[in-house]
Amino acid sequence: MVQLTKIYTRGGDAGDTSLGSGNRVAKHDLRVSAYGTVDEANAVIGLARLHTRDIPDTDAMLGRIQNDLFDLGADLCTPEGDARAAGKDEGALRIVAAQVERLEAEIDAINAGLAPLSSFILPGGTPAAAQLHQARTVVRRAERLMTKLASREAVNTDALKYVNRLSDHLFVLARALNNSGTADILWEPGQTRG
Repeated sequence: MVQLTKIYTRGGDAGDTSLGSGNRVAKHDLRVSAYGTVDEANAVIGLARLHTRDIPDTDAMLGRIQNDLFDLGADLCTPEGDARAAGKDEGALRIVAAQVERLEAEIDAINAGLAPLSSFILPGGTPAAAQLHQARTVVRRAERLMTKLASREAVNTDALKYVNRLSDHLFVLARALNNSGTADILWEPGQTRG
């Protein structure tokens, strides 16, 4: 468990930061950008939860996802193959298949109750749905950064699967919060072309 006794360290004043392995990299390093974007997605989900407090199952689901996103950040923060990942100290926290499978089960359960799609939908609707659509787009950006990182370095394959499923999860959950999809705002191709 992490214990923070001092919030600022001055260690990053020169533009670098420590990874979970202890190695220092530039704050604009691709790995840091990936887990920073995961953190951004987590913050947007936190905003969406302001609107789901009265929907206990949905709020609990989003709480689990937020916790998973901290796990994902920890996974990305500790490169595969370093001392922690090799088990030479307390070990690295990694996303595991069970977390991906939980998302898939939730996606299937939510999607079963949704109106079928007849068009692409525009992000919006209820405040919670709109913020989940925003979170979905941030998750997709995190996924792009993670796949770019994976083209250069080892990245946990379950972490890549998790982030891919998560954007689908947020999409169907946003639809569920739009009155089971009946209040979705449909895209009308070419509507403003005159």
